[in-house]
Amino acid sequence: MEATIALRLPRDAASVPVIRQTLDGTLRSLHVVRPIREDIELMLSEACANVIKHAVSSDEYTVSAGVYHDRCVIRVVDTGAGFDPHSVDEPSPGAEHGRGLQIMRALADDVRFTQRRERGTIVSLEKRLRFENETPSPTPRP
Repeated sequence: MEATIALRLPRDAASVPVIRQTLDGTLRSLHVVRPIREDIELMLSEACANVIKHAVSSDEYTVSAGVYHDRCVIRVVDTGAGFDPHSVDEPSPGAEHGRGLQIMRALADDVRFTQRRERGTIVSLEKRLRFENETPSPTPRP
């Protein structure tokens, strides 16, 4: 099964639940298991929140998501000034903010940042999907 969605959204916090619910509804209709959907929802929320907070020269952003067999591929594209993810400082252990990149890296199977000088950043997130009624792969024995 393959499915794709794409939305151009205003750079406003109210846009995050719209794309989150749209993608979750799509994944739910495809019978993706809840824990995977929750991971995708959180990493998508973090990517969108980063655009809203940091892409100050951008009025809008685009989110596209595709399900390709057993993979979900998400692209969050802003038109701000761009940033270098390698120059972002790690938050201190007790910090309440600044964990978005860590969360995305922890939940996604693959995270890529494409910097477009003076034209923003593309955040690409990939997650392997599991479906309801899918028999789990046997655990390899040592």
